[in-house]
Amino acid sequence: MSLQNYTSVTDFVLVGLPILIHFMGIIFASFFLIYIINLTANVSIMTVILSDSTLHTPMYFFLWNVAFLDICCSSSVVPKMLMDLVSEKKMISFYGCMLQVHFFHFVGSSQVIVFTVMSYDRYVAIAHPLRYTTIMSFNVCLCLVLCSLAIGFFHALVHTIMTVKLPFCGPNRVKHFFCDVKPLLILACADTSLNLLLIKRVTGTLTSTTLVLTILFYIFISRFLLKIKTSQGRRRALSTCSAHLCVVSLQYGTAVFTYMRPSTKYTLDQDRMAAILFTVITPALNPIIYTLRNKDMRKAMKKLCIRA
Repeated sequence: MSLQNYTSVTDFVLVGLPILIHFMGIIFASFFLIYIINLTANVSIMTVILSDSTLHTPMYFFLWNVAFLDICCSSSVVPKMLMDLVSEKKMISFYGCMLQVHFFHFVGSSQVIVFTVMSYDRYVAIAHPLRYTTIMSFNVCLCLVLCSLAIGFFHALVHTIMTVKLPFCGPNRVKHFFCDVKPLLILACADTSLNLLLIKRVTGTLTSTTLVLTILFYIFISRFLLKIKTSQGRRRALSTCSAHLCVVSLQYGTAVFTYMRPSTKYTLDQDRMAAILFTVITPALNPIIYTLRNKDMRKAMKKLCIRA
C-alpha cells in the first residue's frame, strides 16, 4: 500500500518553544547570535586545521570532522526554528519533516561514534607514542570516519523508515521546535510500541556501546598517565584529553536524557530543553572548549590571524 493511501496529514505544524510573545525578540536574537558564533567558531577551526601543516595529524583530522558535524547538526534545526519564531505559519511538509528526522539522527549518531574514535586516537597517542603515526595512518583515520558516517546513516534510516510507515491522520501539531521521532509518535494513528522499542534497542545500543568504549579507553589512558614521570608530559596529555571529555560529557548527557530515560518520566518540555542544549548551545561551545584547552590550536589561530 502506498503512503498516500493511509496518510491524510500532508503538513505538520511545529508548535515551537513555550515562550511568551514579549520575549520572542530576545529569544530570536539570542539564538541567532549563538548560531552565528557556532558557524564562525567551527569554520575557523576547520580553516586553521587545513591551513596549518603542524595540525595535519589524526587528532586534528577527527576534530575537523567534529566541527563539520557540529555545523550540520545545528543547521539541520536552527535556521527553520529561527524562521518559525518570526512566522505565523510554522509549517513543514510531511517529507520535509521526515528528511529533518533522518538528517538530525544521521549527524547526531555519527558524531557520537566519532567521539569514541577520538577516544581511541588519544589512547593510541598516549599508550603507543612511537607507533602512533603507523597505527593511525591517514587511510585508517579516513576509514574510521567513513564507517562512523555509514553507521550513523543506517541508524537514522531505521528510525526514518519506521516513522514514515506510520499513518498520520491528525492532529498535525508537533509539540517541538523541529521534527524528532518521539513527538511524531504521539501523533501517529497506530500502535507505536515497536518504534519505541527500536529507540530503546537501536539508539540505546549505539549510545551505551560508544559510551562504554569511551570510558574503557579513558581508563586505559589514566593507567598510562600514571606512568608518565614528568609533570609537563602529564599536563600536555591531560590538556588534549580534558577538552574531549568536556565535549563528550555534554553530548552523552543530552543523548541519554532524551532517548534512554524511562518512558514514564518522558515529557516534551524536558525534551525541548535538552534539544536546545544539543542543537543550539553545545555546537557553539565545542569549538570554544577545544580552543581554550588546546595550546597548539591557540598558536595556529594566532598565526592565521597575523597572516590575515
